[in-house]
Amino acid sequence: MQTKREASLDQAARHEQEAAPATAMRDLDFSNILDVELLHKQCDAIAEANRNRPDVMRADLLAALKKASTEGRQKARAALLADGGGLNCAYRISWLQDQIITVLYNFATAHIFPHQKDKFAVTAVGGYGRDTLAPGSDIDLLFLFLPRPAEETHKAVEFMLYVLWDMGFKVGHATRTVEECIALSKSDMTIRTAILEMRYICGLQRLETELEARFDKEIVTGTGPEFIAAKLAERDERHRKAGDTRYLVEPNVKEGKGGLRDLHTLFWISKYYYHVRDQAELVKLGVLSKHEYRLLEKADDFLWAVRCHMHFLTGKAEERLSFDIQREIAEAFGYHTRPGLSAVERFMKHYFLVAKDVGDLTRILCAALEDQQAKSIPGLTGVISRFTHRNRKIAGSVEFVEDRGRIALADPEVFKRDPVSIIRLFHVADINGLEFHPDALKRVTRSLTLIDNSLRENDEANRLFMSILTSKRDPALILRRMNEAGVLGRFIPEFGKIVAMMQFNMYHHYTVDEHLIRTVDVLSEIDKSRAEELHPLANKLISGIEDREALYVAVLLHDIAKGRQEDHSIAGARVARKLCTRFALSQKQTEIVVWLIEEHLTMSMVAQTRDLTDRKTITDFADRVQSLERLKMLLILTICDIRAVGPGVWNGWKGQLLRTLYYETELLLAGGFSEVSRKERANAAAEALHAALTDWSQKDRNTYTKLHYQPYLLSVPLEDQIRHAHFIRQADKAGQALATTVRTDSFHAITEITVLSPDHPRLLAVIAGACAAAGANIVDAQIFTTSDGRALDTIHVSREFADDADELRRAATIGRMIEDVLSGRKRLPEVIATRARNRKKSKAFVIPPSVNITNSLSNKFTVIEVECLDRPGLLSEITAVLSDLSLDIQSARITTFGEKVIDTFYVTDLVGQKISGDSKRANITARLKAVMAEEEDELRERMPSGIIAPAATARTSTSTDKKAGSPV
Repeated sequence: MQTKREASLDQAARHEQEAAPATAMRDLDFSNILDVELLHKQCDAIAEANRNRPDVMRADLLAALKKASTEGRQKARAALLADGGGLNCAYRISWLQDQIITVLYNFATAHIFPHQKDKFAVTAVGGYGRDTLAPGSDIDLLFLFLPRPAEETHKAVEFMLYVLWDMGFKVGHATRTVEECIALSKSDMTIRTAILEMRYICGLQRLETELEARFDKEIVTGTGPEFIAAKLAERDERHRKAGDTRYLVEPNVKEGKGGLRDLHTLFWISKYYYHVRDQAELVKLGVLSKHEYRLLEKADDFLWAVRCHMHFLTGKAEERLSFDIQREIAEAFGYHTRPGLSAVERFMKHYFLVAKDVGDLTRILCAALEDQQAKSIPGLTGVISRFTHRNRKIAGSVEFVEDRGRIALADPEVFKRDPVSIIRLFHVADINGLEFHPDALKRVTRSLTLIDNSLRENDEANRLFMSILTSKRDPALILRRMNEAGVLGRFIPEFGKIVAMMQFNMYHHYTVDEHLIRTVDVLSEIDKSRAEELHPLANKLISGIEDREALYVAVLLHDIAKGRQEDHSIAGARVARKLCTRFALSQKQTEIVVWLIEEHLTMSMVAQTRDLTDRKTITDFADRVQSLERLKMLLILTICDIRAVGPGVWNGWKGQLLRTLYYETELLLAGGFSEVSRKERANAAAEALHAALTDWSQKDRNTYTKLHYQPYLLSVPLEDQIRHAHFIRQADKAGQALATTVRTDSFHAITEITVLSPDHPRLLAVIAGACAAAGANIVDAQIFTTSDGRALDTIHVSREFADDADELRRAATIGRMIEDVLSGRKRLPEVIATRARNRKKSKAFVIPPSVNITNSLSNKFTVIEVECLDRPGLLSEITAVLSDLSLDIQSARITTFGEKVIDTFYVTDLVGQKISGDSKRANITARLKAVMAEEEDELRERMPSGIIAPAATARTSTSTDKKAGSPV
């Protein structure tokens, strides 16, 4: 068996040079990765056979090295699948790369540039310098030259580099003398870090030895604090760019919070400050405990395994653990599905727990560094520094002191004497606005076993926790610190079960625990009146909430039962009932918390998937809510929940839907719903429209008022009716059979496109297809027919641009696309196909198509709800099928949750009746499931290219009307 050290020594003896890597070697067998001796002989033979044919020699050399590299990496991958060792895989690939580079160096200096042997050294830097290399990583090399290197030395290095590039490697390189390295290290922290990790590969080793000695003496000595500050600042900036959370569901394994780069930062700091070559030495120095060192090793190995699998699977340096590859990597790790959690969700929970461990280790090392620095300041400077920075007492607390704006322990035994002080630490930090000293958090992490059942049931501990949760300051910050330290999951074991739990979908951006803490953050923002512009209604209601405590508890616990087999709302309500008793909530408070958690999805789903102009929608929702206080609290909880899902999920359109549902329900609960008949209300609306058209002739007023049926008059606001009347009259005067008008609303984050067209059963299908082709995301559609046989359809699409002018230009483009398709100038199948080709299809998610047909949700319409995986043109295909089935679509709600779409259609048959009969329902279900599953459908193949308009309207104009957004 040949270990890495033995392989290096054999190679050294053969080429009369030492190969002594700086990092500690692992006793791994590398002999099956590459036969180094054989490769040397092959390369020597290539040189011998092609002495007078340099081009052939180079091509044959390239082929031999490429073959050795490819086969070696394949063997490293097989070993990874066999033993699962991430670090071992990285060591194997690093060793393989060393051999390739050494063979190449020996070839160059023996056969191409014979006078350059021992004229320069080749060293590895970066991650490669740590003796680890991922399959797709860059090869970072530092070529060390003697002073005043010959021209041929540069040519030898160029020869090596071009061969490596032609092999397909990304090579980061620098060519410097030792003196240049020292000079640059003084001013450039990146170069300083690279040289810190330098490792000798081949060539003139004394250059590497000289640089290492001078670097330690001239650069490292006395600059520890400066280096640490720079690296920690660099880390913080990296975290900020990556989203500043380790709980993103598609984490960056290399650069993200809790990822490999954070571990690298620990390694750099340890090596620089403690002068250690191996992390195990930190245990001897008392920086880490044995348990913490084992955590560090496990985290490093796991993250390397994930990264190597990612690179092998994608065939490139992919650092983002995306949904597309999570399932395959979970399978490679051997995870299996368990009740409530899929294999991929179990794997990702492991990932996030490891990322949390990395955070713990970072805090522990920072605490040790700070303590070490405080002790090491010599003489009078140290005395002055300690006097200036001495701890201050905190009013009302004997357990804790203030150290430069941070809370610290008065003595190391505080938690052992009274475990309640673990919770009290966070409470005192909150009321005094203090950050946490790293040493305090280190001691918390090491004292987690003190959080047992007796502490959980302790009245004072629970009182302190409730004070933290309902704080008027920054409850989310303190809860996040408690969670990161492991306290929250120990104090509330049910919360501990969802720590680091991810949901395998594109809708939720964070793990469940992070989502819950962010939900509390949004509530706190509303509570402090800092969200008036974004949530005007919630801002107005929050001050009138009778029970803040119950609302905060419901917000924190609403998803606490995720990952269980049963409905998480029902299970969560049961968990909450038990916890409310612990938190000393009254019976009344407990009941409202339980109800809020049971119903926490209801308002969102009703607002986004039901027709809010349908009276039955409002009466059914009001029956579930029953009181105004519940309605207020449910609205606020719903806003917080949607806002905390992730960036870009909340928008003004969702806010408008929730406000509409709130106001309509409030009216009913307060007894204000009108008892006047539909016919009377429609007549009154028509009269109001007639009266509003003040500057029109009597004839036009009569003509355009009589165009509309009851549904239009009862559901469209008067201001929109007036606008539509002007739009229709303008189109008539211009002789346009087809016309579109657009307006945008920045507050509601939607753009409205109104289409006037000859009526046609497939009209909505064609409009939806045109929108898909134009890249517009439809969120709502209202379909009305006029008394003269035309269609007046209003489509709401998601707003894309912040600037109104930009958005209106985009909307006009969408309007033109609709007109082009309706008039037959463009064929719908082709334009949708073009859009679909440009969109990457997600293979990660499987959502079985489902269809629900019910007559109980509306007094007038059958409601068809479909749920499936989203794709371009889907809405167009679904509406085309509904038209084929002779169904008249009155309105549609289109709701997207990440990769999943839920579309709801309010329909009747062609004579205006609800759909009855089991066979007809079964046929509708079968046809819709077929189109959602992208199965062949002969009827669907006959989709028209568009609706041909009269020749006189071959080109129509699109008018734009900017609507200023006004908060409700």
